[in-house]
Amino acid sequence: MASHQSALKAHKQSLANRERNRQARTRLRSVLKSLRKALTAGDAPAAQSNLNETVSLIDKMAKKGIIHDNTASRYKSRIALRLNALSAAA
Repeated sequence: MASHQSALKAHKQSLANRERNRQARTRLRSVLKSLRKALTAGDAPAAQSNLNETVSLIDKMAKKGIIHDNTASRYKSRIALRLNALSAAA
């Protein structure tokens, strides 16, 4: 266990950051899941309305370093492809 004041503070901060990042990742996964559910159900209007919120959240998570930039790009690309395919089919 850390015994210096600065090491104790750093440990305390790391725990707080870890919890904050976990909550953010959970929120991101929930939003992605709801969007994917709408895409799977073929509900284009609901998917389109969720798209802006989802992309915004993905960008925020990448900016904060919670997810990698390439991961964010991959999520957005796959969502856009599925939404475009759904819109074209309708």
